[in-house]
Amino acid sequence: DGARRTAGLCTGCFVLAQAGVLDNRRATTHWAFANKLREHHPKIEVEEDRIFIVDGPIWTSAGMTAALDMTLGMVEKDLGTEMARSVARKLVMHQRRSGGQSQHSELLTLSPKSDRIQSALDYARKHLNRPLSVEELAEVAHLSPRQFTRVFTSETGQSPAKAVESLRLEAARLMIEQSRHSLDVVARETGFRDRRHMREVFIRGLGVPPQAVRRDARRVVSG
Repeated sequence: DGARRTAGLCTGCFVLAQAGVLDNRRATTHWAFANKLREHHPKIEVEEDRIFIVDGPIWTSAGMTAALDMTLGMVEKDLGTEMARSVARKLVMHQRRSGGQSQHSELLTLSPKSDRIQSALDYARKHLNRPLSVEELAEVAHLSPRQFTRVFTSETGQSPAKAVESLRLEAARLMIEQSRHSLDVVARETGFRDRRHMREVFIRGLGVPPQAVRRDARRVVSG
């Protein structure tokens, strides 16, 4: 009692749960243990697809490197954004992730078997502000559009159009969480037709509009 801040890293949240500290609070853990946490501690609002969560003075994180992201969140809360960035650079962290970010990467989810499809995905990720037609991606993979569509769908389980939309969604969410760019700028930079189109994809893919993602990210920082 009286601690300014209490944190549970990965499965460390089970210790907090056993002590009743997480009752009636939001919390996360490694996705592989989320169902177990939910089953054994029904009073906890478990959000398994989050890097870390701040609920009042209680911080919980997913596994492994998510603990570093949460720690940097604490540094940012206490000492400001610039100090958190400085610490991240010293830790050689390529990207400082916000708490609201998913534990899963769309590129890892797609995981194609061949280098030619992987090269097309890498190209798409780096050029999201382009239309990225099947013809353009097929040229990168050195396949005809018809062959490319067939091989891509076979290896990833998604059509090229659906995969590109997922990459746009992931990139837009990161921009919204980690920058102050307007939603119009985010939509343009990540290849959506306009802000309205981006909103439709967010609701379809995440169940919430872009504004809700930004509010959640700000709540994590100010929590």
